[in-house]
Amino acid sequence: MTTVPAGTPANVGVSFDGTDVHFSFDIPQGEPGEQGPAGEVSQGDLETALNTQSSNISNDVSFLNFSVNDPPTQQDVQLVLDKVDELLQALRR
Repeated sequence: MTTVPAGTPANVGVSFDGTDVHFSFDIPQGEPGEQGPAGEVSQGDLETALNTQSSNISNDVSFLNFSVNDPPTQQDVQLVLDKVDELLQALRR
């Protein structure tokens, strides 16, 4: 996975070396957020923030339950790419 500058489109690449399928992901860096208050954050505050502000928008994306053929077929690779597209769409909502 490679982090690319904010505003750059996300990209997924795929290659096959005759044995393995390799995926590469270009994920844009997020825009800078607001500066929070100075000072230390308590463990309790951190746990509360993680539990209440964690993203669950990808919960609607189902698992990709299939076995890849050996060697992978075009259909296998397309199923994975379609699922990556579905996940990216869910994360952009």
